[in-house]
Amino acid sequence: MMNIQPIRNDSDLDRAFARLEELWSAAPDSPEADEIEVLSILIEKYEDKHYPIDPSDPIEAIKFRMEQQGLTQRDLEAYIGPSGRVSEVLNRKRKLSLGMIKRLHDGLKIPYDSLMNQVA
Repeated sequence: MMNIQPIRNDSDLDRAFARLEELWSAAPDSPEADEIEVLSILIEKYEDKHYPIDPSDPIEAIKFRMEQQGLTQRDLEAYIGPSGRVSEVLNRKRKLSLGMIKRLHDGLKIPYDSLMNQVA
């Protein structure tokens, strides 16, 4: 039987993580798997409130995707524009426009929340 309690402080969080670790290899569709799901939701809610993570920097998100996919600045021209504009954006001399953001999201699957931090 589950003994789920609210997570109100870091000690409660530590206990929730310890219990989650105990349950980690639970069989799917078991009461233990249900407990994992509930604990995960509680942990996420507590961490979102007490340890928020700011959206990533748009340029760092673009550079990360370039590294992941082995892209060059020339590859970004389809999303940002001519090479001079790509260089300006990557060197933070020009902000991303909404059109650039949409093309980067659609073409490279970079999340909107990572790109929307500095709209021109």
